[in-house]
Parts: sequence; C-alpha cells; structure tokens
Amino acid sequence: MFDELGDEDMQAAVWHNNKDVRVEDVQEPEVMSGKLKVKVQWGGICGSDLHAYTHGLSLEPHPISGQKPPLTLGHEFSGTIVDVADDIISHHVGERVAIEPLIYCGECDACKRGYYNQCSNVGFIGLNRDGGFAEYVVVDENMVHVLPDNVSFEEGALVEPTAVAFYAVRESKLKPGDAVAIFGAGPIGLLTLLSAKAAEATKIIVVDISKERLEKAKDLGATTVIDGMRNDIVETIQQVTNGGVSVAYECAGVQPTMTNAIASVKQGGQVMAIAVFAQPVSIEMGQLMFKAADITSTLAYRHVFPEIIDMIATGRLDVKQVITKKINLKDIVEEGFEQLISDKKQAKILVRPDSK
Repeated sequence: MFDELGDEDMQAAVWHNNKDVRVEDVQEPEVMSGKLKVKVQWGGICGSDLHAYTHGLSLEPHPISGQKPPLTLGHEFSGTIVDVADDIISHHVGERVAIEPLIYCGECDACKRGYYNQCSNVGFIGLNRDGGFAEYVVVDENMVHVLPDNVSFEEGALVEPTAVAFYAVRESKLKPGDAVAIFGAGPIGLLTLLSAKAAEATKIIVVDISKERLEKAKDLGATTVIDGMRNDIVETIQQVTNGGVSVAYECAGVQPTMTNAIASVKQGGQVMAIAVFAQPVSIEMGQLMFKAADITSTLAYRHVFPEIIDMIATGRLDVKQVITKKINLKDIVEEGFEQLISDKKQAKILVRPDSK
C-alpha cells in the first residue's frame, strides 16, 4: 500500500511524536499504478494539524493506507502535476490542482451509498498517509481537482478547509434570510462565515476571544461580533435576533462554546458541530428538548470540491481573505504551529515547501 520511493531526497515536515515535528530529508516518492505525483506549491496549517502536533496521532497502521507514524503532515494543499502513472488518462503533467485528501475503502456500506466521508475506515492524507508539507507528494487519481487559471495556488490550498465549512453550512438547516451564530473565528469559523453569507444568511453573529479575529470577521461580513469573554453572550444573541438563531455553528471545540451554542438557538433551531473536540463535552438535553432543537455534526465533506472551486473562480467565495501569514517549510514549527498556539490573531497560515 505504500508509495514507491525514489532515489532523490526532499524536505518534508514529519510528525514523530507530540510536539515533535521535524523538517528533514526524506526519500522523494514515485508514482505507482493509479497515482499522480504533485509538486506542492502551497499548504495550509489546519486545526487538525495543530491537534496532531499537540495531542498526537494514532500509532497504529491505518487499515487502508497501511502507514503509521512517523509520517509527513499536511492535507490542505495545491500544486502542479509532475508525473502520472501509465494507467491514468484523466490528468496530465502540468495541470494545476487542488487535492481532496480523503482516504476511503470504497467497499463498506457507507462508501457504496456514496457517503465516502463516513467510510468505516476513513482517513486523510497528511494524518494517515504522507501528506503535503513536502516538496512532492503522491496522491490517488480520484483526489485530484483541476484549478482554473484564475484561481491561485494560495486559493487552491484553501479549497479543502473551505469544503469543510461549506459542506457543514449546506448540510445544516440554514435557509436564506435566517440568522446564524458562529462560535470560534479561526480559519474554519471564518470560512463558515463566508459560506453562510453565500447561502444568504442575513444576520451573522461571530463569537471569539480574539479581538483581531473579530475584526477579521467584521471585514468578512459579520453583522455582529461578540467578545467570547463576556458573560452575557447568550442574552446578546437573543436580543439581536429577537429570540435566538436558526443555526449555531460550533467551530471552537470546547465546553463553553458548545454550552452557549445550545443556549443561543431558537425554538426548532439547530447546533452544527464542525470543530475537532480534544475533550468530551456535556450537553444540556433538557434545554434541547424544551426548544425542540437538534444537535448534529459533519465530518469533512463529499461531492463539493468542484462547486467550491467554481465559486472561488467566479468571485462568490473570496477565501484568500482568511490568509494571515505565509511561511517557508523550514519555519513550520516556530512560525507555524507554535505561532498558532500563542498568537490568536492568526487565522490561516500557508506554508511553501522549500525548492531544490
């Protein structure tokens, strides 16, 4: 199941253990049947990457990829195809592409019904197989989406996280004209804001503890921003919306925001959990029942990459606004992971692999 390795070395950000990511020389991968080789142009640091950096990865071999750590991180990336296997006719060398990094079996009940993001063994390139924080990466044919000439590589690296937010908004109960609240103004929260705006939400309330992120949310179209340290968050939301929001998007992944999200929805409303939760959270079921509200979640996305690329190309989603910093691969630990932990004004940090 492993990709073939060539004779050349390249630089990659390799996860070895918690807080132990090393930029080091690894063997450059080569294509095998059904796969393509991509020269990475830009990769984005995701909350999942940060979670892996601080809390770790599974040390067991993934049942589909067969790979276990140490492995190269990075699942939000774009690049140029530089080699294709002989049995691939749908793509060619020179195409500019974004990568859909889902790993799935194609054989379980969920996959057979088209719900491949719910595969019983779902995984991700960059978390369960060598990923895009490297000069080159080998990917499967079905992971490749061609970028139009007017979509930059930076925007291409944002297709994957935009897909997470866009899919959650599309799967939620949001209808044009509704009011929504977004708890957490990190990259996924900000992209959820853009997606809700594109879906014609009229009132978009964003809650975060970072003043800089709230300013960014205002710039992107939030109608109300609320300091997450205030003790009247729920009351303010209910006042602004005359009773609560139709949908609350939980994009922070901690107990206080989940509690406030549930309390902020109106009768018949919905809480959509998008964030990765590092710890279990408790839910006040009596409150949900009294409101006849529901709580749900999404994992990743399916069947949305082409639509998102088209929306970026036509200007309906201006995703580049969430980029706050660009760095080189050699600086990914100090200027990337550690910066995201300590500097709450950062949203999306993009990483450029070092060229040979």
